[in-house]
Amino acid sequence: MQYNTLGKTDLKVSRLCLGCMTFGEPDRGNHAWTLPEESSRPIIKHALEGGINFFDTANSYSDGSSEEIVGRALKDFARREEVVVATKVYYPSGDLTEGLSRAQVLRSIDDSLRRLGMEYVDLLQIHRWDYNTPIEETLEALDEVVKSGKARFIGASSMHSEQFAQALALQKQHGWASFATMQNHYNLIYREEEREMLPLCYQEGIAVIPWSPLARGRLTRPWGETTARLVSDEVGKNLYNDADASDAQIAERLAGVAEETGATRAQVALAWLLSKPGVVAPIIGASREEQLEELLQAVDLTLTEEQIAELETPYKQHAVVGFK
Repeated sequence: MQYNTLGKTDLKVSRLCLGCMTFGEPDRGNHAWTLPEESSRPIIKHALEGGINFFDTANSYSDGSSEEIVGRALKDFARREEVVVATKVYYPSGDLTEGLSRAQVLRSIDDSLRRLGMEYVDLLQIHRWDYNTPIEETLEALDEVVKSGKARFIGASSMHSEQFAQALALQKQHGWASFATMQNHYNLIYREEEREMLPLCYQEGIAVIPWSPLARGRLTRPWGETTARLVSDEVGKNLYNDADASDAQIAERLAGVAEETGATRAQVALAWLLSKPGVVAPIIGASREEQLEELLQAVDLTLTEEQIAELETPYKQHAVVGFK
């Protein structure tokens, strides 16, 4: 495994972050495809053994059971100071409603720490932009969380670049804790972030930790091939419902580069992301140990400039998604 500094923080993180949305009791929340605790723990342990020290969850994943499962597993398999734990606030969880008001932010971090069984998280991220709460109220509450020691750093996820720029400017103006990371939607078939968000992050020294690096499995198999999860994944259907011929062409070229390099489609798609300036740790998901092992090997794959160009050439502009 390779490691990077997480933006302007002092955190050293693995080049791959394990996304923990996969882990959660199937009868809690709205994702019937998640893995219960007995199936989740071996994957988390395998990730640690493979060098991953960065874990990303959220208060809303499987109604909080993701945090519970991840917290117990990390307590059993690792020392707290050896891992970097990220969680999020915005979506409802338990009796906590949606939003980023001061009361919601402060209540959410306490609930998350209780479920994780931890005294602090390394990174607390706002999951989405709250159009019903003044951004100043949210940013001041996040600053309070950092000053209290309950989160070492803060980050943001999926928003418009002008919103992110506004938030960063307000943090500088008031001397509040500043966003250290941007968790955005970015992969071979969705590259709209390259227009404004990625240049902004690079300019400000913000670490980019993309979600859905494999397009929720669509870049791991022949284009159009379905699985039980793809059929039941309503989030994925919303994200990729405007797929067109250019996406199929990208998938075809992905298969060609994979054959040329002796790697898998998933490894090539991740290697492409890892080649991008500012991208610190794509957030991967895995539901089986052998699947995780395949993804771990992507950090050792280096693509040539010609291969990168071949993968990128067919791309056509997509509708902006992932902000709500």
